[in-house]
Amino acid sequence: MDELLSATHPRMFSLQKIVEISYYNMGRIRLQWSRIWEVIGDHFNKVGCNPNEDVAIFAVDSLRQLSMKFLEKGELANFRFQKDFLRPFEHIMKRNRSPTIRDMVVRCIAQMVNSQAANIRSGWKNIFSVFHLAASDQDESIVELAFQTTGHIVTIVFEKHFPATIDSFQDAVKCLSEFACNAAFPDTSMEAIRLIRHCAKYVSDRPQAFKEYTSDDMNVAPEDRVWVRGWFPILFELSCIINRCKLDVRTRGLTVMFEIMKTYGHTYEKHWWQDLFRIVFRIFDNMKLPEQQTEKAEWMTTTCNHALYAICDVFTQYLEVLSDVLLDDIFAQLYWCVQQDNEQLARSGTNCLENVVILNGEKFTLEIWDKTCTCMLDIFKTTIPHALLTWRPVGGEFCSGSPSDAKEKLDTISQKSVDIHDSIQPRSSDGRPYQPSTGATVAEETSKARPAASASLWRLKCIVQRDLCNWDVDTTWNTVLSTSTDVNKRDAVDFDVHVDTQDQGMYRFLTSQQLFKLLDCLLESHRFAKAFNSNNEQRTALWKAGFKGKSKPNLLKQETSSLACGLRILFRMYMDESRTSAWEEVQQRLLNVCSEALSYFLTLTSESHREAWTNLLLLFLTKVLKISDERVSNLTLLPLLSSCNARTAPGVLWASCSTCCSLNTRIYDNYQRSGVRGRQKIGSGLFISISIRAETADTFILQVKLS
Repeated sequence: MDELLSATHPRMFSLQKIVEISYYNMGRIRLQWSRIWEVIGDHFNKVGCNPNEDVAIFAVDSLRQLSMKFLEKGELANFRFQKDFLRPFEHIMKRNRSPTIRDMVVRCIAQMVNSQAANIRSGWKNIFSVFHLAASDQDESIVELAFQTTGHIVTIVFEKHFPATIDSFQDAVKCLSEFACNAAFPDTSMEAIRLIRHCAKYVSDRPQAFKEYTSDDMNVAPEDRVWVRGWFPILFELSCIINRCKLDVRTRGLTVMFEIMKTYGHTYEKHWWQDLFRIVFRIFDNMKLPEQQTEKAEWMTTTCNHALYAICDVFTQYLEVLSDVLLDDIFAQLYWCVQQDNEQLARSGTNCLENVVILNGEKFTLEIWDKTCTCMLDIFKTTIPHALLTWRPVGGEFCSGSPSDAKEKLDTISQKSVDIHDSIQPRSSDGRPYQPSTGATVAEETSKARPAASASLWRLKCIVQRDLCNWDVDTTWNTVLSTSTDVNKRDAVDFDVHVDTQDQGMYRFLTSQQLFKLLDCLLESHRFAKAFNSNNEQRTALWKAGFKGKSKPNLLKQETSSLACGLRILFRMYMDESRTSAWEEVQQRLLNVCSEALSYFLTLTSESHREAWTNLLLLFLTKVLKISDERVSNLTLLPLLSSCNARTAPGVLWASCSTCCSLNTRIYDNYQRSGVRGRQKIGSGLFISISIRAETADTFILQVKLS
């Protein structure tokens, strides 16, 4: 080493003699060479990292010549000498930053692969280690040559000599992953992902090779070796690509990862899926998301959104296997997505829940349906924006009173959460104000924030609530409408579709108690929206404080769509012969809901608000028309349900019952038979006065007055 220290005229006589002596001793047994190489290999490590390029070049070239000679001799089973004499290349590549030397190392390794691939055994690990180091380089020639050689190994050498290369299969996949993560060469990244996809084919076609493979450091059952050595490295490295790369590359990695699951998932054991989804759910890990808000928003909108739909597709494809081990985790992930302050991701969460139920509901067990309804209930409760009702503007900020008041209020809410039904009882006729239930969080009750900062979150929660109401219709009745379809279009469809076609949906798979759970959620959402829409002072305050627009904020769509869905459920149950045991409760709920709804409608003074309810009135009439005469006689609010063209003063409902002749006739006949005249009591503190007269042969005018 001393003669190499000269910066201007280093002497390489001794180095050359070491190479010559090594050539003369090639015939020695491998056991002796292992001890010899412990000394010579360390010397090459140091010389190859010499700052003088001439010295380093000579060392690398000498090392190449010796390595080629060793490779020509091949390697016996259970020996690892190739790893020893190729290790200096790895050391030099890691420590020497000279582009010339690094390029030379890659070329030397490429030459060995091209000429001696059939004789390489344990040396594959060193080769992939060198290429792994080259993959992160910024020199295009180094990266290109290393990748070309790696591609040759994966496509050609693996095909011919797979049993000899199986020990380094994980290293090959890791090497390809590093190429994919080099942002300087996007084309190489895409091609590397394609090669990883190609590696999956080897695992699928040759599982026996993995089962028969053994090594000193491997203590895995034979049936799990194909997972540990084959599938897991591929899927794990793809997840690393997703977490490390830019949008286009990680999107491709995500697509390939789920393609592999869908294509080869039928060969996976149940416990393999658990390991796999631990990797997949890392995509949604808050601790791993980008810290900058813009990058985090992009990640949620693109990668998380894409992954969410892909997870649901895989779950649907392998439902029988995954329902036992992953259903809770998937529901928890959907719940997490809905809670995020990202509209697309939150709405995707509800869409995916809808897709899972519609595509798999027929195969769900009673237990799975219970979990589904519970998930739905949790999402409903946590997405009600209670702060819209409780916060008040104070000096440009919103607050909800003193902390002690908030704590007292929260304690009351917690007590109410014990009985869900009690917290959503119908509003009485005395106008008792809406009381927020368990959905309010501590943050909403006690925090202070400007409306502009909170507006996005509040708006998002309202959107999710509306989507959930539409989701109930789509899932329960299998209505072929998008989640953004408004009540008008739904009612038009509902009027024309025969009731028997509703059996195509999930309704028939839900128990009455599960339907009541969904109904409670819908009515709570409806009452919240109704309370907000009725609070003109609060809406004005919000508008002035930062909710800019042509008019004050409202929740009309949430108010009408949630009630419309609830009515569909109740009327369907009321006409369902298979649910006779629940008819008494259904009838009571139906009367309460209709009474509450129409009482509220008669108090509306805004023309636009009353117009928004027009289609709800049409829905009432349509559903009543489908009820048999025997059952309709039990509905004491039939005169109220006959209103379809409301006008004149509040408190008086004039209706021209010309929706259809059959409906007019039934209303008139039931009215005549009922003997209802004058002022009748229909509820606690609520009376109705009814009079009717015929205008033409098939048109009647019905006057209903509430007091």
